Amino acid sequence: MKLNRRSFIIKFFFALMGLFSFDILWFEKYVIQWTTYDLSKSENKIKIVQLTDLHINELKSFHKAIAKRINKELPDFICITGDSVNNNKGLPALNQFLGFISNDIPKVVIMGNKEYAGRVNFNSFRNLIEKHNGQLLINESLKFSKANRDLVIIGVDDFIGGNPNFTNASAEYDSLEETIVLNHCPEYSDEIALLNEIEKVNIKLILSGHTHGGQITFLGKAFYKPGGSGRFLRGWYKLNDIRMYVSKGIGTKYIPIRMGCRAEASIFYV
Repeated sequence: MKLNRRSFIIKFFFALMGLFSFDILWFEKYVIQWTTYDLSKSENKIKIVQLTDLHINELKSFHKAIAKRINKELPDFICITGDSVNNNKGLPALNQFLGFISNDIPKVVIMGNKEYAGRVNFNSFRNLIEKHNGQLLINESLKFSKANRDLVIIGVDDFIGGNPNFTNASAEYDSLEETIVLNHCPEYSDEIALLNEIEKVNIKLILSGHTHGGQITFLGKAFYKPGGSGRFLRGWYKLNDIRMYVSKGIGTKYIPIRMGCRAEASIFYV
């Protein structure tokens, strides 16, 4: 049976809308884009996986796929840069998710605005992270060592719900040591760069999230950015001589779709 012109256009339109709906409702949300960046000038590279904005409420198949990929990659440690859960109801799912990741891989976690807004029980959150070989940093730092290299990791508190203090967070170690800063809301990174003109911390990289990369974008323009994003959206930025990466993150908030902005997990060699 031959299609007339009108029938063909109608069928083509609905097929196109079906593909479009598949993209924004499923593909961009659940098929994770893995990005890799090599910033190291050393033969003894340190491998980091960044996850951010999980907003995990229940465990789904793509969470298991992320865990499987991490176990295959075997990073030296994982950075989870805020908004892991929206409230206490998400803690069991986060516990399940971290349980799929090898406990031999250290995790470093910071707070996001959603942990504060959702009144997540602080002790339960910290204990859960520690159970999975992790450490929660709130204006604190730790030192990671590998072979003959040391790397200081600074975790600042959330800019919206918490009380970020880069000066206190960076005080424990020698400022000349190589350092990575974990900062959920990228807007505070401008303050970090300003403070660092005095502190002179040897910051190799700032890792941020929060923006969801815009979550719904058209021609690279975001329809909406949450407060705390500042002038940042996604990808690479340079603040004075400091490099910062703003991840598009894993989860969604308010509207459970992504458009022009695939969910992302990143691997960094430093």
